[in-house]
Amino acid sequence: MRCMLGGVTTVLRTLRSSTSISARTMRCGAFAERHIGPSPAEQQQMLDLLGFTTLNELTDKNVPKQIKLEKELELPEPLDEHSMLRELGKISQMNKTYRSYIGMGYYDTIVPAVILRNVTQNIGWISQYTPYQAEISQGRLESLLNFQTMIADLTGLPTTNASLLDEATAVAEAVTLSVRATKRNKVLLDPFLHPQNLGVTKTRSDPLGITLGNLNFDSYNIDKETAAVVIQYPDTEGRIRCLDELISVAHNNGALVVLVCDLMALTLLKSPGDLGADIAVGSAQRFGVPLGYGGPYAGFMAVMKDSKNTLGRMMPGRIIGVTRGSNGEKALRLALQTREQHIRRDKATSNICTAQALLANMSAMYAVYHGP
Repeated sequence: MRCMLGGVTTVLRTLRSSTSISARTMRCGAFAERHIGPSPAEQQQMLDLLGFTTLNELTDKNVPKQIKLEKELELPEPLDEHSMLRELGKISQMNKTYRSYIGMGYYDTIVPAVILRNVTQNIGWISQYTPYQAEISQGRLESLLNFQTMIADLTGLPTTNASLLDEATAVAEAVTLSVRATKRNKVLLDPFLHPQNLGVTKTRSDPLGITLGNLNFDSYNIDKETAAVVIQYPDTEGRIRCLDELISVAHNNGALVVLVCDLMALTLLKSPGDLGADIAVGSAQRFGVPLGYGGPYAGFMAVMKDSKNTLGRMMPGRIIGVTRGSNGEKALRLALQTREQHIRRDKATSNICTAQALLANMSAMYAVYHGP
């Protein structure tokens, strides 16, 4: 040990006396100089190039006097980490916490600790994308298949995707899907859609030339030119309407019916499939995804299936399918991929290929955690 320490001391003395090591390497200046830079000499070089002598002169020349602070900042003394955490704790206790009744599709939820630790905080799961390499991603694909199965069970519609960006995006996608499927150009919107759903749908529809109108629940203003009616279920004021007659009128006119659903409410309400809806969309936020200043949350879409699976083949978003591997064992893969990225852009079902796979996986695990 003594020989080892002696050797280290000799090396240090050699390093300190060596002329090959620059003074910049050995000096212990301020943090900004050592890690951020530039050095005083470099600062002066830049000032000379700009024609100024000091930083204050540069500031006075370029910062308007009306926004310049003329006094010293009233900052407290620096704190160590423990003291800083204690101080922040005291400040946080000054907050007043109230129960939120805002609603509009955003609700508080409890994230089970086992999901928080093993999924949300696990780097192996942290991705918004569906896996591109199915052969090395069977675990994530299985969880996303659980998400699709959960959505299919609750909506009563057989074909679902592996998530969309959020509910508002899903509503806009349902509108464009309806226009493509019916080859019509007019869509009637429930005036009691959540505001964000109305806003995004209008933004997406304007450049596509889609005509939007308000759905009249008294007169059912649906005609042969209507591509779809879009209904919030329950609506933004919490109202649950009887939709049987409206859906019948829509189908008699060849229009599709889109229900924008509260996923948690579907555990008790009649499902969109049982009501006769063609498309169901919504957000999976209530299934174990905490509030985060408006997002992100996983949207979903489910569609009815006819003999040609028309809506399923035109639906946006990734779809996880079940197949057989070369050895005959069950395997999971991305199905019907030519709808999206593996096709010309102008032929794609949607140009939004990003999903919310992490949050969809959280919601799927939430359903597994709580059971059927």
